[in-house]
Amino acid sequence: MIMKSPFSRPSTSSCYQATTRYNPLPSPMHYKFSYGSPLEENVEIAEALINKWDTAASDRSEDRSLFLGNRYEAKMFLTCIKNLHAAMSCCIGLEDSDSHMLGRAQKLIETAMKRLEKELHDILSTNEKYLDQESISSWCSRASMDDEDFRFVPSPSDQREEERVSSAVMADLKAIADCMITSGFGKECMKIYNTSRKSIFNKAMYDRGLDRSLTASEIQKMDCKSLERKIRGWLRAVRVSFRTIFLSEQILCDHVFAASLPIRQSCFSEITREGALALFSFAESVAAKSKKLPVDKVFYLLDMYEAIATVLPEIEFIFSDNYSTSDIPSQAKNSLIDLGDAIGPMLTDLESAIEKESSKFPVPGGCIHPLTHNVINYLTRLSDYNEVLPDIIAEWSLKGRLMVLLLLCKLNGQAELQKDLGLSYLFLVNNLHYVVSKARKSNLMDILGYELLAKYEAKVKQHVESYEAVVWVKVIKSLPVDDLDSAGVKDCFRRFNMEFESAYQKQLSCNIHDPKLRDEIKMSLMGKLLPAYTALYNSHGTEALRREEFRESVVRYSPEDLRDYLSDLFRDKGSQSSSSSCRLSKGKVHLRPVSRLVSGFSVFESLLSNNTYLYKIYRG
Repeated sequence: MIMKSPFSRPSTSSCYQATTRYNPLPSPMHYKFSYGSPLEENVEIAEALINKWDTAASDRSEDRSLFLGNRYEAKMFLTCIKNLHAAMSCCIGLEDSDSHMLGRAQKLIETAMKRLEKELHDILSTNEKYLDQESISSWCSRASMDDEDFRFVPSPSDQREEERVSSAVMADLKAIADCMITSGFGKECMKIYNTSRKSIFNKAMYDRGLDRSLTASEIQKMDCKSLERKIRGWLRAVRVSFRTIFLSEQILCDHVFAASLPIRQSCFSEITREGALALFSFAESVAAKSKKLPVDKVFYLLDMYEAIATVLPEIEFIFSDNYSTSDIPSQAKNSLIDLGDAIGPMLTDLESAIEKESSKFPVPGGCIHPLTHNVINYLTRLSDYNEVLPDIIAEWSLKGRLMVLLLLCKLNGQAELQKDLGLSYLFLVNNLHYVVSKARKSNLMDILGYELLAKYEAKVKQHVESYEAVVWVKVIKSLPVDDLDSAGVKDCFRRFNMEFESAYQKQLSCNIHDPKLRDEIKMSLMGKLLPAYTALYNSHGTEALRREEFRESVVRYSPEDLRDYLSDLFRDKGSQSSSSSCRLSKGKVHLRPVSRLVSGFSVFESLLSNNTYLYKIYRG
């Protein structure tokens, strides 16, 4: 018999789309079929109807459809076959059985099976839209479950047209499969069903992003950009397929082949097994390539690990009870092991990179060190995987805290490279505040914990106070506490001008990364300088001292000028206001030599005291 390829899309639309409400196949009433009646009687009853639908008939009955036409006649056709097969079974082995009549009956059964094969193929190929994952899931959600034989029975009420068509299609498939299996043509039924559904399944998986054409050797040779694209497609496939495609295929198999557990398990395995194994094979190949990947690509491996771990319950539910696919959950777990074995060394590489950081060049302006950016952003992204990382790395939270402490030790060493002590403190303020702010806004907080973060925040405040004390203390002390006599007024203004200009010149190249922190430090400085200076200015900044001939040597700044200067601090050098900098003296600035930072590191030492390895690095 010549059939259309199940891989080709039919040109005509399904006849199920007619506006008629489709009910289950009706029971025949005009024929008195008798189960177990004499073979000859059943042959006579079935012969006319079966020959009418003979696919080899000259009237081109192969172009017509039994199930998409007269559904009453379709029901009669199936009943004829079942009764004829039952009568044959009763006669076989009897001494007085009529071999000629048995031959006629067998020929009729074979003719009927060819018609059912064609009907099965046509229904599957012309109703793909009613047998997709969404339609099957919708049908299943409206179905009730018979606890006795685990068969789905559609709920008849409140169904949309598409749902009624989908229910009718599935009912017809089941009726044909039941008849063919009962008649001993289960293999033929399986072959047609598997060929059609496997093509649909493979297309659905490809549309979701699974490229089954890739070999392990091709993956090993693939560049990072191409591999990332394939991984993104793989992730889409894994996250969707096991909860929709595989599950829907299982539901359809269980419904259509409810009459035979071995057949439905075999069909489901034949359709889905290769697709499932291809998913896990890709994951294992990527894990094997991990040694060639840069450290930042660990996040793709973590995404893959998380994707499999998330759907593992669905994988076990779908495949474990099927003897043909029971090894697939084990394959999924092996993929998790391989990915975990690849992720661990990549995280160790990060720790080694921090430890080996040995830059001897100070970061200009006390800004955030690139090492801080890279490590904290890396750890912040890692913290998004806090649910799976403990399964990969024992005591993951402790390891994360140790990496942060190792970073802070390196930053302490970098601070000593700054050109003066005030800039060293500002460097520590910027970098430690960056650590705290990133942790507060991410899952890194769960790794560091509230107590440790509170210590870091207190440390930032301590560094700010140390910075102000080192850089601005002479400016603050130049302002009088008590009343001045007329002889000391000019000296007071001149001393303030000198100290302020010296401190301000040193801070022109400084930068504070966080806008809120920048404003807080500027407000703190204004609170310490402006009230005292304003009082001095209002009390002793007489008109004579403000005249132009004295302005450059005595009263150079009004309180508003001072506020403008302080407001302009801690920005990039290129953005400094020319009006606030051009009036400062251009003399040589004498910088304090950098000595070992004598305060502010006791918290780090106390945190490291229980870890000999890190403590040696810190004291190194």
